[in-house]
Amino acid sequence: QVQLVESGGGLVQAGGSLRLSCAASGRTFSSYDMGWFRQAPGKEREFVAAIRRSYGLTYYADSVKGRFTISRDNAKNTVYLQMNSLKPEDTAVYYCAAGSVNWGVVAGDNEYDYWGQGTQVTVSS
Repeated sequence: QVQLVESGGGLVQAGGSLRLSCAASGRTFSSYDMGWFRQAPGKEREFVAAIRRSYGLTYYADSVKGRFTISRDNAKNTVYLQMNSLKPEDTAVYYCAAGSVNWGVVAGDNEYDYWGQGTQVTVSS
């Protein structure tokens, strides 16, 4: 069992930056692939970014590529999402997730077994 707790959300102006953190407890963090997803009001949850459990391999949604960076610190059991050049359309609840992911379908939320409670990100225009 893995418990995930996100933090770092908030209100920011368009063009600004935020860094989200997701702290994991429970079973060995380094054995899990980690992902970030988001859900805007009235929309389905969508994939944002993922990082492989080893070698730091990453994958991003086209909508955030070049603006967001996912990273992990296995010593701290934490995964991060650095978000730069934020846009109003980035407004959503952001969730981190953990699992042993088939990297061919890394964007599929059913690949992840554990989820955090989410943190709100609001970008004003």
